[in-house]
Amino acid sequence: MIDRRLFCLGSAATLALSRGASAAAPAAAGPADAALTHLLDEFYQTALDESPTLATSLGVDTGTRAAAKRRLDDASPTALARRKRLVTEQLGQLRRIDRTQLSAPAAINYDAVLYDTEATDAADRRFAYGGTGAGSPYVLSQLSGAYSGTPDFLDSQHTIATAADCEAYLSRLDAFAVVMDQEIERVRHDAGLGVVPPDFAIDGALAQMKVLRQPAASSTLVTSLASRAQAKGIAGDWQARASAIYDKSVVPALDRQMALLTTLRAKAVHDAGVWRLPDGDAYYAASLRAATTSDLSPDAVHQMGLDVTRELSARADTLFGKLGMTKGTVAERYAGLFKDPRYLYPNTDAGKAKEIADLNTLVQAMQRRLPAYFATLPRTPLEIRRIPAATEAASSTHYTEGSLDGTRPGIYWLNLRDTAEAPFWDMPTTTFHEGVPGHHLQLTLQRESALPLYRKILFFGAYIEGWALYAEQLADEMNFYKDQPAWELGYIHDALLRSGRLVVDTGIHAKRWSREKAIATLSGIDGDPISLSTQEIERYAVSPGQASSYMVGKVTILRLREKAKAALGAGFSIGRFHDAILLAGALPLKVLETRVDAFIANGGRA
Repeated sequence: MIDRRLFCLGSAATLALSRGASAAAPAAAGPADAALTHLLDEFYQTALDESPTLATSLGVDTGTRAAAKRRLDDASPTALARRKRLVTEQLGQLRRIDRTQLSAPAAINYDAVLYDTEATDAADRRFAYGGTGAGSPYVLSQLSGAYSGTPDFLDSQHTIATAADCEAYLSRLDAFAVVMDQEIERVRHDAGLGVVPPDFAIDGALAQMKVLRQPAASSTLVTSLASRAQAKGIAGDWQARASAIYDKSVVPALDRQMALLTTLRAKAVHDAGVWRLPDGDAYYAASLRAATTSDLSPDAVHQMGLDVTRELSARADTLFGKLGMTKGTVAERYAGLFKDPRYLYPNTDAGKAKEIADLNTLVQAMQRRLPAYFATLPRTPLEIRRIPAATEAASSTHYTEGSLDGTRPGIYWLNLRDTAEAPFWDMPTTTFHEGVPGHHLQLTLQRESALPLYRKILFFGAYIEGWALYAEQLADEMNFYKDQPAWELGYIHDALLRSGRLVVDTGIHAKRWSREKAIATLSGIDGDPISLSTQEIERYAVSPGQASSYMVGKVTILRLREKAKAALGAGFSIGRFHDAILLAGALPLKVLETRVDAFIANGGRA
């Protein structure tokens, strides 16, 4: 799963793409292209204006944007309303461009941005809670809120090289308290509409807030600055200054959030689905469209999950036979494999370092095979790092993109809080998903491309997560699991998790399943321990639709590959097909199909 905290996330609602798809062939580059390029540049600058943290994530908080490094994103109700107005204004500007006059590459850019903007605007107009668009209904939960993202952001993305960087860090630490109070305003507004997170989401948030609320001397919010300044030899009493801000501003604001959530906890219900929220069924439908960038109904997604699960379970049964594991259900045998000591590392710092070293060796082996399957490869390197022990309890394994200028590598963050949760049989496919040929390869190519800057920061979950799942299968097709049935079972296990997500995400939010039924169903599909399935289900409950994006995206990419193979025959090249999929950047699945159709019409040339 990719970790992204950017201002402009891919969202979707049903969009009538027929305006472009049925039009005459786009013209060569001309005035319309220039107008679109100028407009997208304006969108990019607006995104940076609205999100100082985006500027830092991209590595552009320097020069004329140096002031951004002192600020965090405004989370106030006023800022939210302003961003919604901006989306509406941008939609009007897009619609004034004549799509029929755009060149083919510009038309793809136009379609992608229009899809996102129309979808976000439609959700903004209909729903008065959460953030912009649909898919994040709760300002605060066990996964959402500045308390969960800002400490890691300051530690891993706010660079410390000069005294000015240290001063900027202190300014952001002070702003952290302001942001938490702004969130309180929005939580109170939403609660007045009847939007309160389920009880388990509040419990999870409170538990994490209590962990975050440590004495200043042991808080990463303080020690991160002090230790990095010391390492760089930057003079100043940064520990004392950060501690003063932490004690005077951050802790009281955190206490206020905890007090509010404690009050809301008394009103919270246990129902997991968003169907109980105002216009909740419509909210889930919008969230599902946003996540999958498709018109699939909840029933269709649910059935897809059942069908794919059936196929994968049959394959797993055969592979377990090769290991001599023939008794019990597939899920029960997976549960047994989790406990197999042959695949477990010691739950010590040395054991965890060894697992990371072995995964680095695996990445190097994959990189040697990539040229046979990819015509274009990224330049930015990939690093594998352990999620810091101070934050691993509330974090999941994920990938963060490198900076736009290539000075910060892409990082595959591995959660090793307990090595029993990361047996090696399951780690190759996770590594291919998060690293190469998965997120790192796709997102780095997008960052290194000639796309407009705004396109480089525009994300569509079904495409991005679908590609990462496709990468897992591609590793199988590259014979990476040959003679390694346990590794292949890891690949099938993770695919079962994603097919199970289709079943339980729709189950929770559309079929009104209980949290407990969803947990039991997911654990019964992939064999994960109840503790892990619980964590998964609770995530899906507060991020409706997102869990369905992975498998819908993968199934679509595979279908488009078969479509291209059938049409091109001997003229099909896997490397050129991957260029067609990757070099236009993340796209809504509907727009991706347009891109592949053009690839076919062009004789298999991207």
